[in-house]
Amino acid sequence: MKKVILLLLMLGIGFAAFAKKLPPFRVLVLYENGGHHIAYSKRACAWLNKLAGQKGFTVDYIQNTDNIDDAFLNKYQLFIQLDYAPYAWKEKAVNAFEKYINEGRGGWIGFHHATLLGEFDGYPMWNWFSEFMGGIRWKDYIATFAKGTVQVEDKHHPVMKCVPLSFLIKQEEWYTYNKSPRPNVHVLASVNESGYQPQGKIKMGDHPVIWTNQHYKARNIYIFMGHSPGLFNNPAYTRLFSNAIFWAAGR
Repeated sequence: MKKVILLLLMLGIGFAAFAKKLPPFRVLVLYENGGHHIAYSKRACAWLNKLAGQKGFTVDYIQNTDNIDDAFLNKYQLFIQLDYAPYAWKEKAVNAFEKYINEGRGGWIGFHHATLLGEFDGYPMWNWFSEFMGGIRWKDYIATFAKGTVQVEDKHHPVMKCVPLSFLIKQEEWYTYNKSPRPNVHVLASVNESGYQPQGKIKMGDHPVIWTNQHYKARNIYIFMGHSPGLFNNPAYTRLFSNAIFWAAGR
């Protein structure tokens, strides 16, 4: 027994020493610094800073795509698209991002505005990004907001660890698309439209809200909910966000 304990202690020391040598990973956050999502973005950045301090990773923030190219993205193990739409990107940023995802150079988490796919503000739809999100196009949204219950479909996925099988989102716009992305992605959770409060006509039937596209080398996950700063008072949401960071970063 003493030999076993001694061996375990030696292994523990060895693993601890090895862990200390692992470099902390770097996260790039692209966020909107204006518009009606600014309150969410500010709260998210504050939450990320706190989590990074606790867990030992670093976060850099940008508010536009001007500096994004291959060399810039190569510094980061995770790209978080925090309420930033997939249009009006600089051409070099588009090319670098597609390469980053296609070649699996790092992970990606997208929120909310990342599926604002279509022709907006005079910009054409980014077709590659539409395919990345499951071949969808934005159709409509609940402008007056509604409560909705998110139902986990794949409880065994690492991103869903310790996330309740269902949880309430108190205020959200609930985008609809021209079709469900389900045939082209792996759905982790969906929203129960029959439970909307208040009820309305803006629905799409099968309504995934969290998914990952396994056809790309990069670990990736899209999380629709991302409008209200109050989301960071929801333990299910913060657990989901935290899990997504470490999973997508390969940690």
